[in-house]
Amino acid sequence: MHVILLERVENLGVIGDEVKVRDGYARNFLLPQKKALRATDANRKSFEARRAELEARNAEQKAAAEKASGSIDGKSYVLIRQAGEAGQLYGSVSSRDVADEIVKGGAKIDRNAVVLDKPIKSIGVYDVRVRLHAEVYANVKVNVARSNDEAERQAKGENVIASALEADRADSEAAAKELAANSITNDPSARAE
Repeated sequence: MHVILLERVENLGVIGDEVKVRDGYARNFLLPQKKALRATDANRKSFEARRAELEARNAEQKAAAEKASGSIDGKSYVLIRQAGEAGQLYGSVSSRDVADEIVKGGAKIDRNAVVLDKPIKSIGVYDVRVRLHAEVYANVKVNVARSNDEAERQAKGENVIASALEADRADSEAAAKELAANSITNDPSARAE
């Protein structure tokens, strides 16, 4: 299906471009979201009549998005979640969770603005892109941890999972040495000699 874009669409084109897309993409996304019109003669004339208005509206939205991007770009958000010993979350952190945390921080963004390729499934610090406008992006850090103390340690750059494994290994070695020392002193054959 041929459509005329009413706004910039990533990996597709800019305002006024006439592009060929799959029918389902046009019917299910572009047309209902008012991002495009079917490429008919009547719609081409209508678009040309409204072109200046659409470009002005796009510039206004872009300016507002750039202003909003200044307030969240580079900020860090902490999400406390339950996780196992190896750092695997008992659920996952989705783009909706990140968007809700950003909104709690005082920014006004849409839930669909957070761009995650896949849900976050383990603790750590992640860089996340926020799409505020088709041409304006902001980057935020999402710190997923089991507690606020752990989040602070992760923010300083510590790998808390590796630290916990190292501490467990040291405890195991100490327990093994203690057990070996106790077994030698309690061994009747060792005392007879």
